[in-house]
Amino acid sequence: MKQNSNLVLCVDDERIGLEVRKILLERAGYRVLTASDGPTGLALFSTEPVEAVVLDYSMPGMHGGEIAMQMRQVKPQVPILLLSAYIGLAPEVTAVVDLYMTKGEGAPVLLEKLGSLLQPVS
Repeated sequence: MKQNSNLVLCVDDERIGLEVRKILLERAGYRVLTASDGPTGLALFSTEPVEAVVLDYSMPGMHGGEIAMQMRQVKPQVPILLLSAYIGLAPEVTAVVDLYMTKGEGAPVLLEKLGSLLQPVS
């Protein structure tokens, strides 16, 4: 498996899902920062050299669409992959992120989609 050292920020209020995703990404060679809520995720995003974001949609306080909109204002070039248990999020939410997938699609799809976001544009 190709090793890389891209820094990925994962934001999810579900602790177990966040830990599983962190382990998955680290095994794939990524460096991973985690946040369990929107404000913490935004603070890390602003201060760390994050190269991609894996963002949960459904969280208390701020949903993933709101967080993504604020991230776009700080670093518009950083790709955002939005995860949701829901199918068919509102277009105004999916328009703010680079890719959207349901949590049910699984780990291989997550790795494939994240990898595609981090490929250099040719």
